[in-house]
Order: sequence, then structure tokens, then C-alpha cells
Amino acid sequence: MTDTLYDRLGGRDAIGAVVDEFYDRVVADERVAYYFEDVDMQKQRAHQTQFISSVAGGPVEYTGEEMEAAHEGMGITPTEFDAIATHLDDALAEFDVDEADRRAVLEAVDSYRPAIVTASD
Repeated sequence: MTDTLYDRLGGRDAIGAVVDEFYDRVVADERVAYYFEDVDMQKQRAHQTQFISSVAGGPVEYTGEEMEAAHEGMGITPTEFDAIATHLDDALAEFDVDEADRRAVLEAVDSYRPAIVTASD
């Protein structure tokens, strides 16, 4: 039996550690940090851990808002989306996730781009 991407990432705790590193990078980036100024980051980190666990094939069902509703009115540009995706890739690399698995996570996240990116550069 083949491990799922979720298993290869190390499961929920390992994904949670990646998410913590990811948000540390995001909130330090002045290009995108302002999106999180009034956000409960503990709740945001838990949501993101659930989301990545779900898209990675884990035994987790994402219960957050639909992507379009969650990002409605935010005016996220392609450049901002790419900056955030780069932070995710860097956080995964920080935890020695191999390139193929990093690419798989990023492709899963990128599939939501049309629902998240609502503004042009």
C-alpha cells in the first residue's frame, strides 16, 4: 500500500509545524502581512493545518468556508498568491520535504487559485 502525501509529510503534527513556519514567514513579509493584521492567527493556523491535511489526502475533512467566500473582497493579486505559495514551499523545504512532495502540495493549493485570486497586478 502506498503512503498518501499526508503520510509522507508526517501527518497532522508535522503539517502543523510546517504551517507554523509558513505563517511566521508570511506575517514577516510586508507584501502580504497586512492580510493577517486582524486575524486570529491561532485559529488561522489550525484552519490551514486542516486544509493542507485534507488536500494531502489525510483522514481530515476541511470544514472551513469555501475558498471563494473566505477570500471574497480581499483583492488578492497573482503576485501576492505567488508570494504566499513561495513561503509555503520554503516552509516545506525547511522541514526537508522532498521536491516532488513539495510540488504536489503546491499543485493542490494552486488548484484553488481561481477562487482566491480576484484582482490583477
